[in-house]
Amino acid sequence: MANDSIDGEQLLALARLRSDEGRAELFAVMGDLFHDRNDILSAQERALMLDILEKLIGEVARDVKRKLALRLADAPGLPRELATLLANDDIDVATPILLRSAVLQDIDLIEVIRHRSRQHILTVAMRRDLSSAVSDALVETGDRDVIRTLLENQDANISRTTLAYLVEQSKAVDEFQEPLVRRRDLPPALARRMVYWVAAALRQALLTRFDIDPATLDDRLEPVVKQEVHEAVAEAEADSAADVLARALGADRQLTPRLLLQTLRKGEVQLFEAMFAEMSGLRLRLINRIAYEPGGQGLAVAVRGMGLNREEFATIFLLTRRARTGHASFAPADLGRALEFFDRLSLAAADTVLTRWRRDPDYLFAIRSIEEGQEKKSA
Repeated sequence: MANDSIDGEQLLALARLRSDEGRAELFAVMGDLFHDRNDILSAQERALMLDILEKLIGEVARDVKRKLALRLADAPGLPRELATLLANDDIDVATPILLRSAVLQDIDLIEVIRHRSRQHILTVAMRRDLSSAVSDALVETGDRDVIRTLLENQDANISRTTLAYLVEQSKAVDEFQEPLVRRRDLPPALARRMVYWVAAALRQALLTRFDIDPATLDDRLEPVVKQEVHEAVAEAEADSAADVLARALGADRQLTPRLLLQTLRKGEVQLFEAMFAEMSGLRLRLINRIAYEPGGQGLAVAVRGMGLNREEFATIFLLTRRARTGHASFAPADLGRALEFFDRLSLAAADTVLTRWRRDPDYLFAIRSIEEGQEKKSA
């Protein structure tokens, strides 16, 4: 398929082949089309390809499906229907889609949690940018390994109510304690509560195992507990020097796109993130995600909404790739696709999404709403 038009008859001819080689070639061709040439596919061509894949996916060797999943996991043009098919396949096929595909919606992930294997559920728990709704579904499984994996995932959004529930559960479930206290979003009040009842549990264990006067033990434990509470609360509430400086610059109206880019060029990544958060009005935790996501769509929305231009976006995109890996590790086509998205994105649409993020950082939902709106306009 060297020309720009998709030869439907050729696809159908490949689909009629019964050999493993023919099916493998068919899936490879369509995987390339969805990954590299999605922007030139018409709705009819996409529907034809998806229909063929849905009908044949159960007949194709697992290795072929695994290669297809690996190929399409990061593809923004992956149809949601195909993503859900692959996400519900055997775990070695489903893993890259569950971990990385941005086209899966919360309801798709929740369905996997409710109906697929424990390995599928553990994989979802490791996914970046989990919403609080998906996190709640993971906690509802009651599986300790799943919950611990979720708690160890610092990119997962977990509601305060769920964190409070898990703090209470950790009284009886020791393996929840360490990942809970390591979470950056653990509220100070919950951190303080954990220190007190862990100390109480330790006190009871010591009194049970050893012949110790309770008053003497309390005299020894009390100052230690107070110090631990102080440190836990201080750590939860502390602002970094970068946060303080960014807020001061913002208050003095000295934060500019030029200063933002200069900071990033110098490799002062933490200060760049704090300044980016201050300029955009977004939470630092959300900035930490959208600045380094592979596709750059979230970054494009934030930069466009802040009023920066195309060249400034391209510079930030390139420098954040380098900041994430230590070197410029991306395909040239990645920048092209990111710039294309930026060019299609109107200032009004970006501003709408930024307003939403400032209230509710459900960034994947907002990205999808933009893309769906653009598809409707172009249809």
